[in-house]
Amino acid sequence: MTAKKIRPRVRDGILRALSAGVVPAQGLQFIQVGRAPEIKAMIRSVEAVADGSSVFKLIVGDYGAGKTFFLHLVRQVAFEHKLVTVHADFSPERRLVASGGQARSLYSELISNMATRNRPEGNALAGIIEMFVAQALKDAEEKAVSADQVIEERLSSLQDLVAGWDFARVVASFCRGHEQGNESLKAAALRWLRGEFTTKTEARKELDVRTIIDDSNIYDALKLMTRFVTMAGYGGLFVMLDEAVNLFKIANSQSRTTNYEMILRILNDTLQSGAGAQNLGVLIGITPEALFDPRRGLCSYDALASRLAPNRFAEQSGLVDFNQPSIHLQNLTPEELFLLLGNIRNVFAGGDSDQYLIDDEGLKAFMNHCQKTIGAAYFKTPRETVRGFVNLLSMLEQYPAKHWRDFIEQVRIKEDRPSEHDIHDASESNTGGLENFKL
Repeated sequence: MTAKKIRPRVRDGILRALSAGVVPAQGLQFIQVGRAPEIKAMIRSVEAVADGSSVFKLIVGDYGAGKTFFLHLVRQVAFEHKLVTVHADFSPERRLVASGGQARSLYSELISNMATRNRPEGNALAGIIEMFVAQALKDAEEKAVSADQVIEERLSSLQDLVAGWDFARVVASFCRGHEQGNESLKAAALRWLRGEFTTKTEARKELDVRTIIDDSNIYDALKLMTRFVTMAGYGGLFVMLDEAVNLFKIANSQSRTTNYEMILRILNDTLQSGAGAQNLGVLIGITPEALFDPRRGLCSYDALASRLAPNRFAEQSGLVDFNQPSIHLQNLTPEELFLLLGNIRNVFAGGDSDQYLIDDEGLKAFMNHCQKTIGAAYFKTPRETVRGFVNLLSMLEQYPAKHWRDFIEQVRIKEDRPSEHDIHDASESNTGGLENFKL
């Protein structure tokens, strides 16, 4: 079978991302290996959301084990089922619950990264609303009524949810601006929907609404957004939050607990398909330490510990239950890493096997070098291994007279661990605020 050619733009994007240790924005299908049971479980979850249910999953894995890659892979699956996705990383400036704008900042980042199959790069919100307007105009023409009447009728169900009246009013303002060619009105509506208004006075002046999306209501806003994207013709909304270790690192115990309580609320809502949670999926990437640490981890909160407890039958049998709220990513095997390196070699060659810069013997020699350097971590947390391999291929490409044997011993691989800046302050503080973070 002839290998599929890879476009230069896609090839370069994949290699730039891998060499920097981040997940490529596109072309994941060219490098994906393993994780078949986990992917199968997430396909079922995506299908459930598209069918009107709701899903909550913790994606658990060590540093460099592939959590972020897995989340991006699920995004691609969601696009295939006509779902909208939003994604963001937790950080000291972005949390679920806060009082200094950090929660609103998280929401704004999520909405800025809103993506669909046709707009995978993000900033898809305006296009989704325009799609809603186009369908409303079509229906108004068929029913011989005004477009405003159809839009008002469709948005009326949003008023059943918290802050739904103002949300519907803002969407209607965007629709009106779209019909009238009023770009400033459209821009103001988008600012409100992205959580970019900082005062209610400004929002009332621009859009005649009395509320804004702020630290106190971002989850309610996400449920409203979920309801709206289904009105626009999509199957639902998948919210993907990575780096939950940053919640674990919050030094103030009260602040950390309030964030865990919000996760509990989301978990309860999705497990019970609570009001407004239909067609909503939530994925959170987290490390085992941030989940299981008995003093500060997610499971230190008793209500979450009981809901996230593993299936004892599976545990005692040495098996995995992928229907549980948490999915623990299995480590890649050496055989799967060999396939991964082969896939990267293929990407580097643009899909042309005649252009391979290293043979299978070279792949095995590279893996043996990594084994001697950092032990089993080279395939259990493969991010640094992949970076080293891409750098090796880069040198072989630039110096065609050289052989891989000339470089193999020079490749430096280090075990993928959190940096010193990521180590949390073990002391507890009760002062609250950003000063509690160990940076």
